[in-house]
Amino acid sequence: MNVWKSNWIWFQDRTIVRGRTCLALFRRRFLVDTLPQRLILRISADSRYKLYVNNTFVEYGPAKGDDQVWFYDEIDIAPWLREGENVLAVEVLHYGVLTPANHSIFHSDTPGLYVGDVGGHGFNEGWKCRMDDGFRQIPEGDGFAPLQVLEDRDGFGDLAWKNPGYDDSGWETAAAYPFDAVSRNISPGNLFPRPIPTMLKIPQLFLGVMGERCSAVKEDWNALCYGEGRVEIPAHSNIWVELDAGELTTGFLSLRLTGGQGAEVKLLTSEGYVLEPPSEQHWFPVKGDRTDWVHGLLCGFTDTFRPSGGGTPELPQEFAPFWWRTFRFVRLDICTGDEPLTVCGFNYLETGYPLDVQTEVTTSDRSLTDIWDISLRSLRRCMQETYTDCPFYEQLQYIMDTRSQILYTYAISADDRLARETIEMFSHARRYDGLPNCSYPNTGPNIIPGFSIYYILMLHDHMMYFGDKSFLRKYLGTVDGILDYFDRHLEENGIVGKLGTVNKGDYWSFIDWSPAWQKTDGMPSAGLKGPITMESLLYVLGLQRASELCDYLGRHDTAREYRERAAALQKAVNIHCLDSEGIYLDGPGVLEYSVHAQIFAILTGTVSAGAGKPLLVAALDNPAKFAQCSVAMYFYLFRALEKVGLYERTGGLWEPWRKMLRNHLTTCVENDTDQRSDCHAWGALALYELPAVTLGVRPAAPGYEKIAVKPIPGCLDYAEGTVITPKGTLSVSWQKQPDGTIKCNWTAPAGIEIIHD
Repeated sequence: MNVWKSNWIWFQDRTIVRGRTCLALFRRRFLVDTLPQRLILRISADSRYKLYVNNTFVEYGPAKGDDQVWFYDEIDIAPWLREGENVLAVEVLHYGVLTPANHSIFHSDTPGLYVGDVGGHGFNEGWKCRMDDGFRQIPEGDGFAPLQVLEDRDGFGDLAWKNPGYDDSGWETAAAYPFDAVSRNISPGNLFPRPIPTMLKIPQLFLGVMGERCSAVKEDWNALCYGEGRVEIPAHSNIWVELDAGELTTGFLSLRLTGGQGAEVKLLTSEGYVLEPPSEQHWFPVKGDRTDWVHGLLCGFTDTFRPSGGGTPELPQEFAPFWWRTFRFVRLDICTGDEPLTVCGFNYLETGYPLDVQTEVTTSDRSLTDIWDISLRSLRRCMQETYTDCPFYEQLQYIMDTRSQILYTYAISADDRLARETIEMFSHARRYDGLPNCSYPNTGPNIIPGFSIYYILMLHDHMMYFGDKSFLRKYLGTVDGILDYFDRHLEENGIVGKLGTVNKGDYWSFIDWSPAWQKTDGMPSAGLKGPITMESLLYVLGLQRASELCDYLGRHDTAREYRERAAALQKAVNIHCLDSEGIYLDGPGVLEYSVHAQIFAILTGTVSAGAGKPLLVAALDNPAKFAQCSVAMYFYLFRALEKVGLYERTGGLWEPWRKMLRNHLTTCVENDTDQRSDCHAWGALALYELPAVTLGVRPAAPGYEKIAVKPIPGCLDYAEGTVITPKGTLSVSWQKQPDGTIKCNWTAPAGIEIIHD
C-alpha cells in the first residue's frame, strides 16, 4: 500500500553500495500540455544532489545539516520546462559510512533521493536509476583530507541521459523505501525546510592563458575561453595549458569534449603560483607573487577524467566535477591516445552565498580601497551553505573564524540569515562536557576549548544588532554549559587550569597562528608547562558577555553570578599571571610573553585602559620578547588599541594586507606565518573597521535601538560613505581639521536615537 511508502527512493537492492561512496543517476520523464507559471519540486538527498531539468543544471543541495536536522529544498522548475516531454535528471552523491567522507557533510547508511509531492504532480513516483560505475572519489592527500571531493572518473557513455527522448528502458525502476526504513527521529528522515537562500550560480569565463604557460597554440585557447572556437588535439599528443580566472573564486567547472577515446585529462585547480611545492622541510608551498608564472609553478588539487569517445559540439562529453572547486588558476594536462580529442568549451558557474552588499566607504588612504576589495572577495568566497574557514583546503565552519565573518556580514549587509543558521548549528554541536565542537557541521570530534567563548560573543553580537529575544533565549543553555566547563576546570588558585595541548591531543589550546608559536601549532608555548593565561582571560570575556545577555533576557540572578565569577577570576589572574613589572605572562610563573595576553587583559578590564596602554605599546614595540598577532587576531588587537586611545597605530598595522596586494593576491591570506591558504575571511577586517570605526556606525543599544555615530579618525584625514544597519542606511562624512578635531556630518533613519560625541 502506498501509505506505507516513504518519499525516499533508491535502487531495489538497497545494499547495492553499502558502505562505499558512489554517484547514482536518477531520471524521470513527464509530459506538459500547457506551461505552468509555477511547478514546485521538493527534493533532498543523502548525501547530496544536483538537479537538472532538460539537461540544464538548476540546483544543488540540500543545505548542510547534521544527524539531528536534515534539510529539503522546494524548487520552482517551471522556467526550464517545455511543452511535450520533459526530463528531471538528478545526480546523487552518497558518502558511504565505511569510506572517507567530506568532514562537513553528514550521511547515513540509507542512501537515497527524496522527492516530495507538492501539488499532487506525482513526482515521488516513476523514477529510473542506474549507477555511474566510472565515478571514483579520491582524497586530496594522505593525511588530513577533510574535503573528499576530488574525482578520478571515466566518461559516462550515455551522453543524452539528461535529455528528453533518451531511451531509459535499460535502466532500473527506482523503489521507495518502506516508511519505517527511514527514521523520523534522526537524519535524514527528520526533514526541515531550507533555512537559508539558495546559492548563486553565475556563468563565468576564464580570462585566457596565463602568460606564456602553454604547450599548444595560445591564441586557440584564448578564443576557447572567450567562447569562440574549439581546440583540436591530435592523437598521441601531450599538451598543457594554464588558464586565468582573474581572481580567486569558487565555482562548478565544466569541460566539454568530443572524441578522445583513450585520452586522459588532468585538471589541476590552484590558488596561485608558488615558489616551491610542499616538501619534507615545509608542509605547505613557499609563496611569493601569486602571478609569477615565470619563476613559479601551480600547486593544488587534481581531478582526472578519461573521455568515453564520441559526442558532438551540441551534445559533447562533459567533465563537470560534482562538487564546486576553489581556484584562481586552472591547469589542463591532456594526453591523447589513438584518437584525436576536441575541446569544445571550458567555463564555470560561480557559486556562493547571495551576499547583498550595501555599505560603501572611501577614505584618504587609497590603499584601504584595495584592501576592502580583497576583504570583500574573501568574505564572499568563505560564505557558502555555511561560513567556511578556507574554501580551498577545508570548507569547515570554525567558531572563532565565523564570529568575525558574521560581524563583517552585519556591517556590510545587515543580513543575519546565515548567522542564525550558524548559531543554531553550533548549539547542535554541544558535547557531553558542555563544549561545542569547534567546527560544525563536522562528522567527527574537533575541540578547541577557547573557541567556545567566541560562540558567546557571537550571541552577544546578534543581541546588539538584532535584539531578537525569543531567538537568543534558546541558546542560553549552551552558554551555561560552556561556562560551567571552564568553571569545573578552575585550579585552587582560582585561574583556569591546563585545558589542552598542541594539535595532537584530544583538546587543542589554539589561540593564534603567531610566528612565535609555530612549533606549538598556534598554542602559546607556555601551554607545554601548564595553564595558559589566555584561556583564563577568554573565560572572563565569556562571563562578561554572558552576563549582559542574561540581563537583557531577564535572567538577572544568573547575570550577577557571572559578573561575580568574572571578578574573582580577574583577581586571580592579577595575582598569578603578572611578572614583577606588571606585564601579563603567557602562563603563571612562566616568563614568556605575547601581545595577546595584554590585548585580552585590556578588553576584559582586567587591567584599566590607562594601565594597559603602556603594556600594549611595549608588546608591539618589542617583537623579540612578545609573540605578535597574526591576521586572525588583528580584530582584537584593533579593539584594544581603540580602547586605550591608540587607534592611530592601526595605520601601520595594515601592512600585512598591503603585502598581500604587492604579492597580487585577490583575497586575504589565512595567516602571515606559513600563508597556507590564500583565502580566509577572518582577515576581511576592513569590512568592519571602515564602517564601524572609521565612520563610527555601531549599535549603541541592543537591537540597534540606538545608533552610535562616533568616528575614530586614527591616521586618516577624511572618510565618507554609507552604512547599512537593521534600522536602515546612514550616510556619514567627516574631515579632520587643522587642530586635530573632526567635522562630521551624517543623515540617519527617522525616529532612531543617535549617540554622538
